[in-house]
Amino acid sequence: MRVALFITCFNDTMFPETGKAVVSVLQRLGHTVEFPLAQTCCGQMHFNTGYRPEALPMVRGFAAAFAGYDAIVTPSASCAAMVRENHPILAQQLGDAALRREAAVVAPRVYEFAEFLVDVLGTVDVGAYFPHRVTYHPTCHSLRGLRLRDKPLALLRAVRGIDLAELPEADSCCGFGGTFALKNAETSTAMLGDKMRNVVATGADVLCAADNSCLMHIGGGLSRLKTGIGTLHLAEILASTEGDPR
Repeated sequence: MRVALFITCFNDTMFPETGKAVVSVLQRLGHTVEFPLAQTCCGQMHFNTGYRPEALPMVRGFAAAFAGYDAIVTPSASCAAMVRENHPILAQQLGDAALRREAAVVAPRVYEFAEFLVDVLGTVDVGAYFPHRVTYHPTCHSLRGLRLRDKPLALLRAVRGIDLAELPEADSCCGFGGTFALKNAETSTAMLGDKMRNVVATGADVLCAADNSCLMHIGGGLSRLKTGIGTLHLAEILASTEGDPR
């Protein structure tokens, strides 16, 4: 199987360790992972804020960069949802029939990291060891967009040494929502407050999720309140092994 890593611009800029963790886990499972250097943004920010014609070149660039791969794995549920659900639609809406055909071939091969492990590779035990109390926040795109359901939790339950705590009201939004947090700051902050109270109530050392954007939002709040609770992407926990400094 020819596998490519789609790091996403957000992770590449802010959380490169997450991409390294994805590669580490997949290599541990016996897979070679390629990194197409031509990849850029998937266009989600432009699409969500109404700049759809401006997003079209990114759809075109994505289809070209990842053509020929059997699987395109990304540590971002929101970007995976953008490519799978919206790239073919955007190309069709803007009248590019050739790109619509290309996107229709590439888009279904995009997998969020957890669903690739569980649905494609058929595994939940990746040999991870993480002796800490962890709680999991299902981000909106992972829960409602990709419908990952309990796939991330199944992977976490198989981690040796972990103490997995259930998050109260786990399915409530953290309030980030990309530009929502900027345009509706007061509402976003109120939602964040509710989420943080529930995270603190678990007594967890670490909050885990499948989207670093939401972890950045929640983690920023937890840090300002000096809760001592850290944040880690699911991939980084699954990459951890005995003796690993994580």
